[in-house]
Amino acid sequence: MRSYYRIMLGKKSVYSEECFAGNFIGTDFGINQDLTNKLPEEWRAFNKKFIPVFLASHPDKTKIGAGLACGSVWVVSKGLKKTDIVLCPDGAGRYRVGEVSGDYYYESGKILCHRRPVTWLNVIIERTAMSEALKNSSGSIGTSSNITKHANEIEKLLGGSSAPKLISTDLSIEDPSSFALEEHLEEFLIKNWSHTELGKDYDIYEEDGEKAQQYQTDTGPLDILAISKDKKRLLVIELKKGRASDAVVGQTLRYMSFVQDELAENGQVVLGVIIAHEDDKRIRRALTMTPNITFYRYQVSFKLMLT
Repeated sequence: MRSYYRIMLGKKSVYSEECFAGNFIGTDFGINQDLTNKLPEEWRAFNKKFIPVFLASHPDKTKIGAGLACGSVWVVSKGLKKTDIVLCPDGAGRYRVGEVSGDYYYESGKILCHRRPVTWLNVIIERTAMSEALKNSSGSIGTSSNITKHANEIEKLLGGSSAPKLISTDLSIEDPSSFALEEHLEEFLIKNWSHTELGKDYDIYEEDGEKAQQYQTDTGPLDILAISKDKKRLLVIELKKGRASDAVVGQTLRYMSFVQDELAENGQVVLGVIIAHEDDKRIRRALTMTPNITFYRYQVSFKLMLT
């Protein structure tokens, strides 16, 4: 089954016209070497090798920023598969749609030097035609965003038949309805961060336009990585997403361990937050022994308006 991605073509789509005319997408991030035969199937191996390379040429950057940069290079250069669909903003409120048509190639000295060939379809999607959920996903900050969970809507916008419904194979998911709801909650939190309780003391970690949402770790992607306004605390935020309580607590602890060992700078403390729709006595019980993780419950409200 093919995947769907939102890909930015330079900051604020500055290179979109060149990419549309040249039938390619790409990244840069100052890794100025040909990556042919240096792109492993697994992103962890790439990051392990190239984070030191990135930091050597960008000594002012953090380890988190290096991970975001290298992760974006790997996703576009290797993570995207042939026939995957990309939606690329044109800078004017529209998205050009393309199909990845070939493997990685390098263009030394040119814009977005780490490239993939793309066949642009004769389709333009207006942002105003998207659902709010797809707008949030496709409008997220960063070079790449996996929007495969919106495959059905995207295929309808393209005028084709709906893609098969995606079903989670995660055996830890007990409540599929909560899983679906909290998939959208993540996007809502990102978009409305400054209005949340957590936004008073923390900012979502961001560096060079790359935001730490679905940040890759060696045990999977953590939902959101935030940093306190005084830069002294890193916060791992996990949404329950219908998973078993024991599973989400254990996963949060593993993510926190990764952040502490691999990303935290000297003196930084790592904390955790778990967010769920319903009160969860099992999570609260587990967290009595882990005081560095806080539990939050969210509420959803809406109102009908006569028009």
